[in-house]
Amino acid sequence: MTKTSPLTGSQVHSSPTAAPARRTVPLPSVRQPPATDSIRVGAFLLSAQFPGQSHADALERTVSAAVVAERSGLDSVWLAEHHFVPYGVCPNAATLAALLLGRTRRIGVGTAVSVLSTAHPVSLGEQAALLHLTSGGRFTLGVGRGGPWIDLDVFGTGVAAYEEGFSERLDLLLRWLRGSRVGADGPQFNFPEVAVVPRADSRREAPRPELAGWLDGRSGTLHRFPRQRLDGAPRPESAGPPVVMACTSPGGVRTAAERGLPMLLGMHSGDEDKVQMLAAYRTAWRACGRGEEQLARIEREHLAAGVVQVADRTSEARSRLLGAMPGWFEYGLGAHRTVDGRERRMRDPREYTELLCDLHAVGTPRQCADRLLATAERTGLRRFALLAEGSGEHTATMDNIARLGSEVLPQLG
Repeated sequence: MTKTSPLTGSQVHSSPTAAPARRTVPLPSVRQPPATDSIRVGAFLLSAQFPGQSHADALERTVSAAVVAERSGLDSVWLAEHHFVPYGVCPNAATLAALLLGRTRRIGVGTAVSVLSTAHPVSLGEQAALLHLTSGGRFTLGVGRGGPWIDLDVFGTGVAAYEEGFSERLDLLLRWLRGSRVGADGPQFNFPEVAVVPRADSRREAPRPELAGWLDGRSGTLHRFPRQRLDGAPRPESAGPPVVMACTSPGGVRTAAERGLPMLLGMHSGDEDKVQMLAAYRTAWRACGRGEEQLARIEREHLAAGVVQVADRTSEARSRLLGAMPGWFEYGLGAHRTVDGRERRMRDPREYTELLCDLHAVGTPRQCADRLLATAERTGLRRFALLAEGSGEHTATMDNIARLGSEVLPQLG
């Protein structure tokens, strides 16, 4: 996720250790996801490259983690994107989302986030519509402003796209996802009206009998394209993909509320910070004259990023993260270059890791569940995207996700 972090002005999560010898992780039997009105837990995957690992190792871990997350009953997986740094080696979260949607059947897949400061809104809108329509509504587009990184020079958008241009980019993206013909007449984008193809909000026609399903060549069984989540929630097939927005400042909260978008809240914020941001969102929402019923629906879709590490003992869970994440923060985030040489300030990586252990679901299964339930009770948040790869190890990440599904989720009610 490329939004401002308290460490560097970017985003943070994960850890560096040498890649251990890999062993096969037995996959759990497929679990039903939680009901839609309960707490929904997803895995947050950065495709982080830890010391001693190749780029392919990091990406393979992400793909494996998504498959295990679905089998473990998690609600969703969320993918970050970064450029030119080992902190995360996925440069296009929507592209990786397409692969994971093809590898899975039930789980939701979202970007956390696709960075609008370096992406053309129409191109991103076309990708989002394509993934929404072909996945049966399993794709969620998370967007964010990004950071003042060298990316802005490389992709030619310039620092103005980051400092002043986000609102114009966001509005063009939303018009594309919700319209049938779109033109632009702004300082960044100016083009005549064109047809939106494919339309993200188009309804499906009833399939012809001969095309009603497709044959899985491996098993010889007939499957239908997904029309409904396994938890019973209908797919929003006549609407475009859900959109969430990363918010790290009062201005970002206002932007999200004015456009009716749920927020993605960062890992660094504690429960009290979340409460304040949610209150600011309600204030901005009501100032726009919107109704309380719609506000209640939107508030169920706010998403909080966090960390999870499940172990038999609290000391074991904390030790695993404290032994890996500080070095990874320094190694991965230290590679960021600013677009104009502006000063970067980093918090102490170990102190920051300790803060994350204190704030989030790190400990025994009961402690992890209690932490999530406490945050839900204090803030009203019902959705979580939890960084599960903080150990930096392939096998340990798969085990962590499997335990989250089998030992923590059943305690959430």
